[in-house]
Amino acid sequence: MFWVGFLVRVLYITLAHTYRIRLGQDHLQFGWEMGRIARALATGFGYADPFTGHTGPTAWVPPLYPLLLTGVFKIFGVYTAQSAWVILTINSVFSALTSSVIFEIASRCFSGLGNNRARKIALWSGWLWALHPAAMQFAVRWVWDMAVTTFLFSKVIVLALRVRGIGEDLPATETQTNSRWAMFGVLSGMIGLLNSTLMLFVPICGIWMLLGAAKDRRAFSTALSKAVMAGTLFFACLAPWMWRNWTAFHAFVPIRGNFGAELHASVAEGYNGFTMGSRIPICEVCPEYQEYKQMGELAYVRREGRLAQEYIRSHKLEFALLAVKRFYFYWVSVPHPIEFGVWNEAFRVLNYSFLSLAALLGLALALKRHIPGAVLFAWAFAVLPLVYYFVTVQARFRHPLEPIMTILAVFLFQSAIPRRTSSASTQE
Repeated sequence: MFWVGFLVRVLYITLAHTYRIRLGQDHLQFGWEMGRIARALATGFGYADPFTGHTGPTAWVPPLYPLLLTGVFKIFGVYTAQSAWVILTINSVFSALTSSVIFEIASRCFSGLGNNRARKIALWSGWLWALHPAAMQFAVRWVWDMAVTTFLFSKVIVLALRVRGIGEDLPATETQTNSRWAMFGVLSGMIGLLNSTLMLFVPICGIWMLLGAAKDRRAFSTALSKAVMAGTLFFACLAPWMWRNWTAFHAFVPIRGNFGAELHASVAEGYNGFTMGSRIPICEVCPEYQEYKQMGELAYVRREGRLAQEYIRSHKLEFALLAVKRFYFYWVSVPHPIEFGVWNEAFRVLNYSFLSLAALLGLALALKRHIPGAVLFAWAFAVLPLVYYFVTVQARFRHPLEPIMTILAVFLFQSAIPRRTSSASTQE
C-alpha cells in the first residue's frame, strides 16, 4: 500500500507539475504564512514575517512545519521549483504511510468480526486511501501540514488501540507499556506543534486509554504513572516553543497567537462567516497591514479579539447562525470557487458529502454493534471540528478525520447483507 500510494503521488506531482507553484503575490501560495516564516528563517530574520515585509516576531502558526520547510529551503533554495517538489514529496511520504496505519486501525477494531472480514475491511480502507484522488490532494498540491498531521493523528489512534489491547488477547499489564505511553506523549506534542486545534482530543484520548486498566486497581495505578510520564513528555515537547514565545512577546502564548484576529474575521462584514485568503493583506501600503506592523502581532491580535467579543455579545443570534452554517460547510461542502465548471463543482460536493454521510452512518452502526474503538472515534468526530464551527472552516480541516471516516464508510458497505441472504435468514 505504502509503495504504490507513494509512487502514484510522486508521479502525479512530477507529471502534473504541481510543484510549479503560482508566482503571484511574491509566491504567496508556496506555503502561505508558513512559507513566509520559512523564508524569514532561511534568510536570517528568525521566526518572523508571516505576511509581507519585515514585521517582527510571530506566533501566527505553530513551528514544526515551518521548520521543516526551512530545512528544505536551506538545501534546495527559497521558493524554488526543486524545493516545492521535495516538500510535496515529503508530504506524500506521510500521506502514503497513513494507508498502513489505516490498515492496522481497521484490523484491530474489527478483529471481533472474524479475521477474514477484518482483513477485508482493512484492505479496502487502506487501498482506498492509497489510491483515491481525494485522499492525496493535500499531499500533492498544498505546501501545508495536513499530510503530516493526519499521519501523526492516525498514529495516535493506533497507539490508543494498542494500549487498550484492542486486537490483542493480552491483559492490561502487558498492553499498557512504557514505550506506548511515551510515544503517545511525544506524538501528541508533535501534533500540538503542527496543528494546535487537535490538542482538544489529546486528554480525551488519554483518559480513554487509562480506562482500559480501570477494572484492576494495581494495573490502573501503574497505568496512571505512565500517563503522567506521557503528559510530562507532551509538555516537554511544547516547552521550548512556549519559552521562545515568552522571550519574544513577554507574554504567555502557548502554541499560536492568532486566535483573536481569526475570530474577528469570522464575524466581520463581507466574509459572511467564511474567511478566505490571507488574514492580513499582502500589501505594504494597506491600512490593516500598517496597523499590524506598527502595533506588533500580540497587541494587534488582542485588539482584534476584544472587537470580536464586543460584536459577538451584541449579535448572539447571528453568531449562532454562522456556527450552524460552518457546521454545514464542515460536513457537507465547503464553498469553493467554480474554476472548472458547474459539473466539476457538483461532483466535488457529492464526493465530499458522500464520505461524511457514509462515515456518520458507519459510526452509528459501529456504536450499535459495540465495535471496540467506536467510542473513541465518536469523540474524535465530536471534538475535532468544534473550534472550526465557531471561527472558520476549510475542506482541509476535515483531513485528519478522513482516515477514520474512510474506515467507517468501508465498514458500512461491508456490513450490507444481500437481499436473498437476508430473506433466507428470516425464513429460517
